[in-house]
Amino acid sequence: MQVTSVGHAGFRIDTRAGSILCDPWVNPAYFASWFPFPDNSTLDWDALGDCDYLYISHLHRDHFDPRHLAAHVNKDAVVLLPDYPVPDLRGELEKLGFHRFFETTDSVKHRVSGPKGELDVMIIALRAPADGPIGDSGLIVDDGQTVAFNMNDSRPVDLDVVAAEFGRVDVHMLQYSGAIWYPMVYDMPARAKETFGTQKRQRQMDRARQYVTQVGATWVIPSAGPPCFLDPELRDLNDDHGDPANIFPDQMVFLEQLRAHGHDRGLLMMPGSVAEFAGSQLESLTHPLPTADVEAIFTTGKADYIAAYAERMAPVLAAEKASWAPAAGEPLLEPLRARFEPIMAQSDEICDGVGYPVQLVLGAETVVLDFPKRTVREPIPDEKFRYGFAIAPELVRTVLRDAEPDWVNTIFLSTRFTAWRVGGYNEYLYTFFKCLTDERIVYADGWFAETHDDSSSVTLDGWEVQRRCPHMKADLSKFGVVEGTTLTCNQHGWQWDLKTGRCLTARGHELRCSRP
Repeated sequence: MQVTSVGHAGFRIDTRAGSILCDPWVNPAYFASWFPFPDNSTLDWDALGDCDYLYISHLHRDHFDPRHLAAHVNKDAVVLLPDYPVPDLRGELEKLGFHRFFETTDSVKHRVSGPKGELDVMIIALRAPADGPIGDSGLIVDDGQTVAFNMNDSRPVDLDVVAAEFGRVDVHMLQYSGAIWYPMVYDMPARAKETFGTQKRQRQMDRARQYVTQVGATWVIPSAGPPCFLDPELRDLNDDHGDPANIFPDQMVFLEQLRAHGHDRGLLMMPGSVAEFAGSQLESLTHPLPTADVEAIFTTGKADYIAAYAERMAPVLAAEKASWAPAAGEPLLEPLRARFEPIMAQSDEICDGVGYPVQLVLGAETVVLDFPKRTVREPIPDEKFRYGFAIAPELVRTVLRDAEPDWVNTIFLSTRFTAWRVGGYNEYLYTFFKCLTDERIVYADGWFAETHDDSSSVTLDGWEVQRRCPHMKADLSKFGVVEGTTLTCNQHGWQWDLKTGRCLTARGHELRCSRP
């Protein structure tokens, strides 16, 4: 099996039975905030796109790049389609001309047959509203000799099925770096922001190491991050200036953590790097540059590399900004009312979960999303808010112009906004913003309305707690960490007070716990 890095979460997996192109991303994403790191724009994309199979893990724009797919990827490739609750991914790919689909069933091993032979594949599909824009997934490929698990940035709840179906994994690709806007955009004291950033940086790498341990692959390839920020307004978000609170560490940082914990088979790959495997044996690893030059991109030469990259991409960034809607225009109250009120009317669980009016400061205009009353309105004099966002009006006008169904996948991941809140993170609020279609909101609201079984228990450091995390149902026997009287689920970093069961991260989500 030959595994070629094509940048970020992207790989081309070549086997005797055919080639699979996974998550190719080249064009800037999220209002031109994110660029691939290192630069992958000069790869031979027509050759890479001449593949037998295409796998797009989910619709986040650093995984689904419609312009690139339209221009460079074989439309006769068989799409390995995750088993998602809504058909958005298939619909977007059909718009681009893809017409051959192999529909998988979640966590079931399938044999796909093509003119070059047979492959065993499994796609673990995550379906909770918090997973991507209604879905995220990981792909396992077995060509009869080598088993590769491309987890990209998915966070599977239970990986026992991988061992049960494939026995072993030889090479494991997974995310370890940040892909979020927290805590950078929040209005909070600098010291608090530094503390939260430092915690998040370490927790996301701890979570990745837990996945590495669970999967037990011989070789590990850090992937799916970090993004590169080339806009001068965002350049400080790059981890190139020794900031321990930066949530975007690169591959070298994670590989050092792996080695510090006894795992010395991590592989550094950049766009164009090629690894050849025969079962669990690494036969060769080659790079498009000398190894020392590759390592310098991630270490001593990183700041200079990013500066030169930004200079090369300045025309691309300027063109992206020119495509945005103008900042000036008619007031945004009525367009937002027309967009949001029909969605609010279908989402009782989510609106009640938000629980308060939310302030949107859009330049000189302020709009209130009144979730308890399911209305969009002007603010009341001296009104106070628990949640608020300040967003440049041109970004809002752009997503309205484009009928964008997901503000998380556009505005929020861009980090081109500021936010404030009183109290914890509100999962319902961000779920609302990523479900701005009838089909998505009905599914998400129903998901929250379901009752989940929490009858099974585990013992952690002397506490008896429900086995499944109240947030996303992760197995707390694997992801739960107790420090004093605080339980942290490292799958997403949520925390609970074990003395009361109260969630310290968000409203609701109480934990059943006690001292035996």
